Amino acid sequence: MFTGGADKAVRMWQLGQQPPNGVPQQIGTHNDSVKSIGFIPSTSLVVSGGWDGFLKFWDGKQSNPVHQVQLTDKVYDLDVKGNVLIVACANRVLYVFDVSGQPRQVDRMESPLKLQTRCVSVFPDQTGFAVGSIEGRVGLKHVGNNLSTKDFNFKCHRKDSSTVFSVNAISFHKGYGTFATVGGDGVINFWDKENRSRLKFFAAKGETIPCATFNQPGNIFAYACSYDWSKGATHYNPSTAKNEIRLYVVKEEDIRPKQKKR
Repeated sequence: MFTGGADKAVRMWQLGQQPPNGVPQQIGTHNDSVKSIGFIPSTSLVVSGGWDGFLKFWDGKQSNPVHQVQLTDKVYDLDVKGNVLIVACANRVLYVFDVSGQPRQVDRMESPLKLQTRCVSVFPDQTGFAVGSIEGRVGLKHVGNNLSTKDFNFKCHRKDSSTVFSVNAISFHKGYGTFATVGGDGVINFWDKENRSRLKFFAAKGETIPCATFNQPGNIFAYACSYDWSKGATHYNPSTAKNEIRLYVVKEEDIRPKQKKR
């Protein structure tokens, strides 16, 4: 398991081992907080993006990155599936990288959403990606020009036009290609992008949800209930705040796409 944090370090953990072998090994560092991290199976490299504006690739065998790219601004999120890496930066800038060998940038674009990017997630078939923002919107963007007609944006995680919440995480179901969103309203939604419809709605959990994901088989949906700092430090109460990881057993009817409408 690989982690990055506010201490600027990238670490590798050997799961199931007790100390001293269970102590995490630092494999890399940034000049500022490490915001997001991913693993590239084809090259066995770990990729990390930081608030220092760097994208770095690590092999776990040396302290220096095997490759690095200086981006325009802070990295807010990244996701990698197969050979496609999407990186979201400040000022609504999005990068697309091919990581099949030596990582190379293949595209740079502006987010289809008007406000600050919060999260990105690559489609399971790698034909595009979803991006979420602080304005309670999700954008579906296809990488190939011949698929651009399938791009669209939609509203979510909002009570009304004036009360909106950030979309904190987007996770795709590997089997069906449907996806989940979680947000600052504490709500979970399952979506069908092909039919542009919502599959399932979970009522607010009483706390913001900063992150969530499906497991590899797609039968477990894990999400965290914890303060996401969207209202600043003055709204954080350590005596009442929750810090929990919860697991939901996914039923097939929850996540299976509906039959296409004519």
